[in-house]
Order: sequence, then C-alpha cells, then structure tokens
Amino acid sequence: MKDFHVAGGLCAFMLAVPAALADRPAPTEKPGDSQPLTSDPPVPFPQGTAQVPIPAPDEFPEPVGLPSQAWADSIRLFPDEGLPLGRFRRLTEEDFREVAEELGVEVAAIKAVVDIEAGRAHEGFYQPGKPLINFDLTMYRKFAPRHGVSLSQARKKSPVIFSRPDTRKYGSYQAAQYARLEGARAIDEASALESAFWGMFQIGGFNWKLCGCESVEEFVDRMSRSERDQLELFARLITNCGMLESLQKKQWLRFALKYNGPRAKSRGYHKRMASAYSRYKEAEK
Repeated sequence: MKDFHVAGGLCAFMLAVPAALADRPAPTEKPGDSQPLTSDPPVPFPQGTAQVPIPAPDEFPEPVGLPSQAWADSIRLFPDEGLPLGRFRRLTEEDFREVAEELGVEVAAIKAVVDIEAGRAHEGFYQPGKPLINFDLTMYRKFAPRHGVSLSQARKKSPVIFSRPDTRKYGSYQAAQYARLEGARAIDEASALESAFWGMFQIGGFNWKLCGCESVEEFVDRMSRSERDQLELFARLITNCGMLESLQKKQWLRFALKYNGPRAKSRGYHKRMASAYSRYKEAEK
C-alpha cells in the first residue's frame, strides 16, 4: 500500500483552467485568462454522456505530507499484487461499499460521479484490459513538446493523432480513439498516455502523480487492470486534490467546479449529480 499525498494549494491552481476534448488548436489566451482552452463541446461516449476532464496543470504539483496518517495506514488500496489480472474487472456493490466507507462518503455519491463520467452503464472498459479513453488533442499539444516531441514531425509521422475519431474506418468510437493513442505512443509513450482521459472516472493521465503512482505507465497499468483499481485511483485523486470533503457533504456544485472545471455550472453537471444521487439513494431502500 502506498501512502496518500496532499498537493495542497497547488491543486486549486491545477483545477483553475478547464480542458475540453476538442481537436483543433487552442486559441491564444491572455495572461490570467481563465476561459476554456476551446469552446468546442466535449466528445460524448457511445452512451451519449458528455465527458469533461479534470483540467491539466501548467506544472505538476508535488504532493507533500499526509491528510491523516492513521487513516492512510488503514485504507486498503489496490488488490494484492498476487491476485490474477481481471479478478475485480467489474465493480461490485461490495467494491463500492468498501471504498465509500474508506472515504467516508455515500455509495450513491460515488455512483453519481460515475453517471456523469461514464454513463449509467458504469463501464470502465472498452475491451478486457482496455479502459475507456478519450484521447485529447489539446492535451497532446500541451504535453508532447514537454517530452521533446515536435508536433509538426508527429503530424507527418502519424496523422491519425491529429484527426477526429474516424468511427467509419475503425468501427467504433473507442477503436478510433485507441488508433490515435497508439499513433502517439509510437512517437513517445509518456506524452501519449498523459494526453488521454482514462476509465470510468475519466481521469487525465497527467494526474498520475496525484493518483499516487510512480509514473504514468503505472497509472495506465492500474487503469487497465480492473474497475476496482479505477475506483481507487479516483479515491486517491479526490483526496489529494481537496475534493473529498465536497463529496462527503454532497456539495455538488463545489465538487463539479473542481472536477469538471468552471463551465460545470452552466452545463448543469451539479444538477445531474444531485439527480443521480437521489436515484441511487432511492434504489437503496
């Protein structure tokens, strides 16, 4: 078990600028401008649920300290290393209950977040071992140069990266997204993985450190292992970025503004979360 970490006030900075899933260059922004990188709407999954990722930071915050040493030492995160791959591939009610108790939140509150990010099907995988993804070109343009990748050379070598998901050619939205991801991975592994949003909670790969991982490769390995791992990565992220209390208190707007960015209110994410929470609470009776 690895300790939780706290990113402190830097998380607030990280969450100040929303990312969008648009596949065109971001408009030029003035210093201090908090407007979205693009005005394009997020790309929906096949279920029809719009995805809005946690915004990418300009610089990665360094986690420091512990929120509660006693609590961090007692929480069980990630199945044992010796367990067979896929044992917890699909989340069970017991998985939800265990992690909810560890976080001090209601199961219905976690399910409400899943509804927004992955739809009511609550699926974290496209195929066994392949998490649902959104490869975000805006994020790729941000992270690839940081890893020494020339965007102009990348476009020549793998034009699929810069194309919108071609469902006709690849057969499905997810297959088309993976084609873009693999094209980017062939050029540089780390920047490709950091530029995608992963799993049933749509966590940006660039948040690997805030999820308690040693590298983005470890983050993706965990994402690819099981929905239980995806849930626990989500637990680490909201703890490290100061979002846990909002979920505990069911402060939907406050949570949505951090998790989905400033446009969450205008898009009604908080209202959808509240509605989903009420539905799941009713189902528990």
